[in-house]
Amino acid sequence: MAGLAAWSCAGLILAGQACAQEAAASAQDAAASLQGAAASAPAASVAAAAGAAAEPGSAAQPAPSAQVSSSDQASSSAQAEPGRLAMSSPPSDGNAESMPGSQGQGQLDAIKKRFEQRYPEIQATAVAATPFPGLYEVQIGANLVYTDAKVDYLLQGSLIDAQSRTDLTSARLAKLSEVAFDTLPLNLAVKQVRGNGARKMAVFEDPNCGFCKRLHHTLESVDNVTVYTFLFPILTPDSVVKARDVWCAKDPAAVWKSWMVDGKKPPSAQCDTPVEQVLALGRKLMVQGTPAIIFSDGTRVSGALPLRELQQKLASLK
Repeated sequence: MAGLAAWSCAGLILAGQACAQEAAASAQDAAASLQGAAASAPAASVAAAAGAAAEPGSAAQPAPSAQVSSSDQASSSAQAEPGRLAMSSPPSDGNAESMPGSQGQGQLDAIKKRFEQRYPEIQATAVAATPFPGLYEVQIGANLVYTDAKVDYLLQGSLIDAQSRTDLTSARLAKLSEVAFDTLPLNLAVKQVRGNGARKMAVFEDPNCGFCKRLHHTLESVDNVTVYTFLFPILTPDSVVKARDVWCAKDPAAVWKSWMVDGKKPPSAQCDTPVEQVLALGRKLMVQGTPAIIFSDGTRVSGALPLRELQQKLASLK
């Protein structure tokens, strides 16, 4: 979500099992796959930008400098940053592709087919036109790359409108990451109600995620909100054990808060848990790090928001 700074723990989910590393940036993996595919496909000429456009919040290093969006950074300079594609707004002559998806669907399908033929090991979710004539975005999971109509070139980085200084890539990623809140299986989440609980948010959290604990300390200063926690153990094997102990407790919400805020280890407990279902849900929603917050308006933030920004976002919810 544009303009919100956040901190997160990142992890990969492989074959439905928790990854033991707390440092995996999925966009970098996607970039490596593209570069490897390009090396094996001499017919394709690949132009790679200087820097990879990682998904917001999936920073491998747990540092407070991780940010959800860089639209504010883009506006601080008249020139695009290294690794970004600066563009001028096309003239309004009726021939420019003004919005993603405005191109004929047949041509977009043809571009997607060419991409899949050149890179059969990479699954392209969708292809859409961009405001830049002749440039198309290719969605690969939670990431975007750009190509021409013949898929002769690939561009990796943020697309910047040079006139408005808007980060078009971040805006598109935010839109693509939106989730219909009422479709979430909230029965699989630990529910905590503060005050009247009128405002709602769902959070994917790992029990051993330090930034998730930071978020809970922040929530101690927030009222009138309902928090649905999807126990999402991706960081260590111990995360799976703690998720089970919390879910199987007599009062999961109280035990979860006691662990995340007070550091009191959950007592051992046994029962059937929805962990596998939650992991599958996370993969479906392309959750790549914790905490991952989904607000009731469908917007998503990867990382723990500072108190002021969290309050501002909650205040905007209807």
